[in-house]
This record gives sequence, C-alpha cells and structure tokens, in this order.
Amino acid sequence: MHSTLGIPETKVPRRDMGMLWLGSWLLALSVPGPLSMLPLRAPEAAARPLDGPSQDQLVFAETYLKNFYGYEPEPERQRRSVDSGANHLTGLGAKVQEMQNFFGLPVSGELNAETLVAMRRPRCGLSDVEPYRETLRWKKSTLSYRISGHGSTIMASRARKTFRAAWRLWAEVTPIRLRRRSRREADVVISFHSGDHEDGSPFDGKGGILAHAFLPGYGIGGDVHFDEDEDWSFDATGFNLFGVAVHEFGHALGLPHSSDPGAVMFPAYNFVPQEDVQLSYQDVQEVQQMYGINSNFSSLSLKRPPPRTPEKCDPDLSFDAVTELQQEILFFKDRFMWRKHPMFQEIAITLISSLWSDGVPPHLDAAYENVEMNKVMFFKGNQYWAIRQLKVMEGFPRNISDLGFPPRVQSVDAALHFRSGRLTIFFTSAECWRYDEERMTMEEGSPEPIARLWPGIPSPLDAAISYQGFVYFFRGNVQYKYDPKVKYVISRRPTS
Repeated sequence: MHSTLGIPETKVPRRDMGMLWLGSWLLALSVPGPLSMLPLRAPEAAARPLDGPSQDQLVFAETYLKNFYGYEPEPERQRRSVDSGANHLTGLGAKVQEMQNFFGLPVSGELNAETLVAMRRPRCGLSDVEPYRETLRWKKSTLSYRISGHGSTIMASRARKTFRAAWRLWAEVTPIRLRRRSRREADVVISFHSGDHEDGSPFDGKGGILAHAFLPGYGIGGDVHFDEDEDWSFDATGFNLFGVAVHEFGHALGLPHSSDPGAVMFPAYNFVPQEDVQLSYQDVQEVQQMYGINSNFSSLSLKRPPPRTPEKCDPDLSFDAVTELQQEILFFKDRFMWRKHPMFQEIAITLISSLWSDGVPPHLDAAYENVEMNKVMFFKGNQYWAIRQLKVMEGFPRNISDLGFPPRVQSVDAALHFRSGRLTIFFTSAECWRYDEERMTMEEGSPEPIARLWPGIPSPLDAAISYQGFVYFFRGNVQYKYDPKVKYVISRRPTS
C-alpha cells in the first residue's frame, strides 16, 4: 500500500491506526479506548471548568458578552423565578460558546479559567458579531483625517508619523488616498480621551478597552478614539500605538472584526514589531472588496505578499513543534497553534499568545511538557523557556548550553519526552542527545546518530511526540508513526 505521497506504507491492524495528522480528520486522534486513557493531571493551562464562577466573574462575563456578543441578561426579577437559574445559565452558555468559537477556544459553553483569561485580554471596543461590510463604506476615494489630540505622554511629531504609517498600510492595497488636515473639518478625527467622553462608549481605565472607532458616516462617523489612560508606546512596552491604530483605521474604513487570529482586524491586542506588521490576506481581500485594488498592488504583493494564516488542509503543511499539554495535543506553526482536545471535535487555530501572553516566542524550534516538574519547555535558537502556570519561570530564557550542549549546537530541531523514564531526547541535525530530567544532565554517550537509534527516521526533524506507546515524528509535510519496541516505522502519512 502507498500513501498519497507515493511512500510505501506498512499495513497494520486497525487498533494501531491512531494518527495525529490533520487533513479531513481535523487533527482527530483515533483514541482506541475511553477518554480515561488520557489521565487528568495537575492543570497547567487551566482549561478545565472552574468549580463555578464567582459572582464577580459572572458579572464580568455578562458585561463582556453584552458589550461584544449581544447578550441580553434576563431581568433580575425573572432570574429569581423557580426555574430561572437553568434558563439564565443556558442563555449565557450559548453566548460563551459563540465567544469561544470566535477566539478559537474549545467550545464548551463553560466559564472556565481559560475563557475568562481570553475575556480579560486588552482589546478593541467594537462588537465582534455585528455585520458592517458593504453597507457602511466611504463613497469617495480621498479621505481626510485630523489629529485632534495626541495624548499627554506622546510627542505630537511621533503621533503624526505613527498615524501616517498606519494609514499607509490600507492605502497601499486600495485606491484610497489619505490627506491630513491641521485645522479644517475632516472625515476622520483622531483623538485621545479618558473615561466617559460623551460618545456612548466610555473607556475603562488601564487595560480592557484600548480604543474604538466609528464606522464611515457623517459627524462622528469614521472618528477614532484612543484611551488616554493606557501606557502607549512605540515598542513592546505598554500598548503599541501603531498596531492599535492600524486596527482602528480598518474600522474607520468600514471593516468588522475578524475571527482569523492572524488578521489585523482580530479584536484582541497582540504585539507585533512595527516593521513586521502587515495586513493579512483576509484583511486585504475584505478591504479590496469594498474599495477596489490599488494599481501598484501586484508589484507590492510580489515583494511582500500578505501573510496567510496556516490552514490544516494545506498539502505542504509542516509544523514547528508538537507537544502534549494536559489532555490536549498542541501543533505549533509560526505564531499560531492548533489545539486538539479529546472531548471536542472542532479544531480551531489560535495565536500562541492567546494562551501564553508573555514569554513564548513565535516560530518555535521544539517544545515538550514535563509533567513531573509541572512545566512546559519551549526552544528557539540557542535559548529555551520554562513555563509554569502560564508564566515564564524566574531566570528564563536560558542558553541551551545550560543543558549540556557544546558550543557547536546552536539550536534544537525537536524534543521528545518520555514520562515513564523521565528522559528527554533532543534532536539536532543528524544527532540525538539523551537528557536525564531527574539528574538534569546529558547521559554519557550522547550524542548518537539518529539513523542508529531510530532506523527509518530521516533527519533533520521538525517535531516529535510520544503518544499512547508510539512516537510520531514530523519532517516537512510527512508524519512518521514509529513503534519504539520493534524500532520500526509503522506508517508514513501527509500531515494534512
């Protein structure tokens, strides 16, 4: 039998066909027994439901869902009726599911800790579910904007430069032209405000809502407001003004929020260095549907094409790293990850920063979960990070030389952790290294050739994971299922 890639594939009994690949199975793990085969362990990502949300958490969630998902709480008197509790939670649960689906979270309808963390992420003040496109757009090709105020902590010249650069991203892909005015009335007025500023959408102090914009129209239509109480910056400290401005200017042009975590129009804040900020493929498609295509767009896109969010059906899909995390399996690609949970069929892509908001870099080299030490390890270049309870542990990142690698090794290709033996195997180029987690040292005899210890496995590798007695290796768009007992490749399949 041959795979779709023309690689010979060994036929195995049905019970051994539990594959980790994506494709039409949507990352489905063919778990051969009950879910109890995946043991519940000490929570690291807090994906479990809470014992029950506190009253403060419930009030916060209701307010969030009312503002961004159109939730309408039942009147207090109706809540106190005999069966109002169940009805109330059911109505709230439906909106929680809608929010979880939008943010790429496991859709449980429960106010678990992870969902509350996502709700507390700094974000834009506009709704996530109201459709705007096409019905609200500017009917002219030249728009004017005026900076009414630049905040008390931002230099006026720096603000002007930042806003001009943010507008340029949208103008480069459409025929729209932007003109700044100093005193005259303008289509878009940019200003900073604190608290209630009499537009019906008060700001909430530091964090929370960072800014909001009004859709195209007369008067306040198209205007953009930034929360003056935020710590605005031009780098990774505080909140980056450029990134937020690009998002809000999209609203001023009429674009709604996007559930694509790689899109500029995704509602939650995510820092990206200014030189790396790009409109995503989806952002470009949507704004061009409204306003048309810039005559120079073809040449521009050839030099720097709009980035696409990875798709699990891509025949060339490869992974940067793969690891377990509690009951889940995480597949990392660029700044994104897919999360496969045995209790949920839907597999959504989300940003790495949606779970680890600080410390875990994009474009990882390797990752593994050390359950015994209750930490997750991430590797990129010559550095590695240890994460516990979603936070970077003190003293990290560290150089991989601390693990015993010689100076000639400057990065790790893949990491494979075995819980039973408290052993981690690192793969670098054509070599593998055995690391004793208990003694925190490399074992004698390391490194050894991959071809000797893992016959049939190519090098260099992209990722590796041990799961239910088998080892899965990933290289390019091929996944290898390996039986470590007989040292034999059972099957080869495409990742997509």
